[in-house]
Order: sequence, then structure tokens, then C-alpha cells
Amino acid sequence: MKNLLRTPHLLKSIILIAITMFAASPSNGQSQSSDSGYVPVNGIKVYYEVHGEGQPIVLLHGAFMTIGTNWGELIPELSKTRKVIAIELQGHGRTQYSDRKLSRATLASDVAGVMDYLKIDSADVAGYSFGGTVAYQLAIQSPKRVRKLVIISSTYKSDGWLPEVNNAFKVMKPELFANTPMKAAYDAVAPDKTKWTKFLEQMIALSNVPFNMGDANIAKISSPVLLISGDNDGLDKIELIKTYQLLGGAICADFGVMPKSQLAVVPSQSHVSLMMQTKTILGYLDSFLK
Repeated sequence: MKNLLRTPHLLKSIILIAITMFAASPSNGQSQSSDSGYVPVNGIKVYYEVHGEGQPIVLLHGAFMTIGTNWGELIPELSKTRKVIAIELQGHGRTQYSDRKLSRATLASDVAGVMDYLKIDSADVAGYSFGGTVAYQLAIQSPKRVRKLVIISSTYKSDGWLPEVNNAFKVMKPELFANTPMKAAYDAVAPDKTKWTKFLEQMIALSNVPFNMGDANIAKISSPVLLISGDNDGLDKIELIKTYQLLGGAICADFGVMPKSQLAVVPSQSHVSLMMQTKTILGYLDSFLK
């Protein structure tokens, strides 16, 4: 009970630490893209950016974030050799808030719609945190669109998080985000700054609904999958190993064929600090995507 009572204060600290770290990133502001704009899809207009040339990779950001705050450090490096398509999900950043029912299935359909608009039949897809759940959903409902899948500190079901993380979701409130760099980042790019509270309420409501995309659906994913996790990022590592097993991993490859999917657990990293390890993540991505 004491831990639960302390959760709002702990959550506030986590939010402040996270946004401060991302706000401190030198690439956190406006990024230079070769193409950007809006795609009308499923009743809303979704913002996208394209950087570089080469094999396409789609980037899906975490909750309450923008392209810059999540991927600002990685895009300049990835775009040296690849075509990077970064998308801002419903209500996030430049994609306007909508009363449209928010669901991972609909967001995944939005991503497919942007790919259609850009004439990209299939691409590598990388998602962080909330973006990782959308990436999982895309691989399940549109498997031919996903060449290789990268899931960073994310899960396909509520029980993939430790209990304290799910408890934190239950007490999350819009006022915890007031007067923060995250709010400032939103104000800098949002089409309608007055929708901030409604956007938070919509996202928080979704986070409080238990979800499970199904073990059978994960096991059916035909794309090679790279799972990247911090050793202390809030993911239940028992469930993470079970996920890797569903993807064909956690075997003794000396007695058989090395699985096409991979698992990387980065030491001494939290959910937030993991995304700050640019060189480490780039190293895993370069090796896996090639």
C-alpha cells in the first residue's frame, strides 16, 4: 500500500527525468528532412518526414513524444545509408488531435496508409515503447508490409510490464505533465495547442485498458524481430524471454540453426536512458538490418 501511495510522486519524477533527458538532446528540435507533409488516412491527417535514401525504415515514437524528442539522435546516423520515414501518431506532435477512437489497430492502419502514400510496399519498422506496440500490431495485421521488425523497450501485452509500471499507468493524470519540457515541445509544433489536455486524457485512458495481442499472433510473425531492452527498463524479463521463445529464440543454436530473430538486453539501462544509448542501438540496428 505504501508503494502505491508513493507512485504518483515516483511517476512525476520519472516524467521529469525523461523529458529533461530528451529535451537536452542537441537534435531535439526541428530536424531537416528531404520531404515532409501530411497524409489523409482513416479520417485524420498524419504527419511524416523522410530523411535520406536507401532501404526504407519506418520509425514509430513513444507515448507523448515527437519525432525529434524520440529519434533526434538516431535519424542523422540512420539516414546516411537508409531512407528514414518518421511518423507522428494521432494527437502527437504535428499530427492533430482527433476524437477518433484511439486504438493500436487503427494507428497501425495509419502507418500502412502513410506507406501507401509514399509508395513503399514493405519496410523495416522500428518502434520504441508505445510505438513498439503499434509496430507489433502492424506486423500482425499487415505482415507483408514489415521486412524486419525492431521492438525497443516494449511489449505486446499489459502483463509484459512489471506490476509497478501498470500501477503507475493507473494513477497517471494530465497535471503531472504541466509546465514540463514535454509540454513545451508539444506547443512548439502542435497544430492546435488547446488540445493538449484532451490528448493526454485520450492517451492515459488507452494506457489503462489492459491489452494482449495474443501469443499465437506473435508466434505467426514471419519477419525477423530484434528485441532491445534495458536490463531495468520496466519490462518483465520472464515475459520478454517468453516473447523471444515465441519468435523462435532462446534455443541452443550449437545443436541447430541460429534463429532469425535476436534479443539484446543492454546493461545498466532504464526505459528512458536506453534511448540515449545512440551508438549501442545503432550498432544493433546495423548488424540486424543488414
